[in-house]
Amino acid sequence: MSESLPLMLKELRLPAFGQHYRHFQDQAAEHAWSYSQYLAALCEQEVAQRFQSRISNWTHEAKLPRGKSFATLALPELPQAAQKKIIALRDNTQWASQADNVLLIGPSGVGKSHVAAALGLHLIEQGIRVKWISATALVQLLQQAKKELDLMSAMTRLDKYRVLIIDDIGYVKKTDSETQVLFDFIAHRYESGSLIITSNQPFSQWDQIFPDTMMTVAAIDRIIHHATIIEIDSESYRRKNQKKS
Repeated sequence: MSESLPLMLKELRLPAFGQHYRHFQDQAAEHAWSYSQYLAALCEQEVAQRFQSRISNWTHEAKLPRGKSFATLALPELPQAAQKKIIALRDNTQWASQADNVLLIGPSGVGKSHVAAALGLHLIEQGIRVKWISATALVQLLQQAKKELDLMSAMTRLDKYRVLIIDDIGYVKKTDSETQVLFDFIAHRYESGSLIITSNQPFSQWDQIFPDTMMTVAAIDRIIHHATIIEIDSESYRRKNQKKS
């Protein structure tokens, strides 16, 4: 029976059991563990290993920019009001479970994408599935799906990500086809999943993204209804860090 145990554990897809049962068996004998203590120790190892494997897989699929985490973010270089909001989002991730959004607004180079990526990585480490995608890539994906009469399915497939990071929304071209699918996606996502959006343009200039005022107002209303808005208007974060290096 004991000789077939590794094969049975493999068949049951319990890799941590297979790797550690002999080690814990020796510990159980040495410390006079009960059967339940021995089993609990193996289960703890299996749960921990599965969690780490899931985090690794989710980090890979998220496609976050490399090297952009809270460890590499020069948080003190950001405006104090922005710092407080970022720390609050990092320390309490309940907003992601409530389908709240995060808007990062400011000129190019002030650290918006770095903050978004750092939040994304932190959320994954907390067991929340995240996906990074540029606004232009998202629009291209949705346009192609619409041509194939598969738009709703394409939007639904993205629902598996609790948080979707849309980078550089201001770079979407102002054409009816592009802005319509983007609006459709924002409406689909409303109160069902969180968005982290970075934008070089303040809300007053979002009419450059959407073709008419009504669509602009409707899109903004849906995004900011449950949202933390972080405005970063300071000397270029990138330029500051280049000066230090």
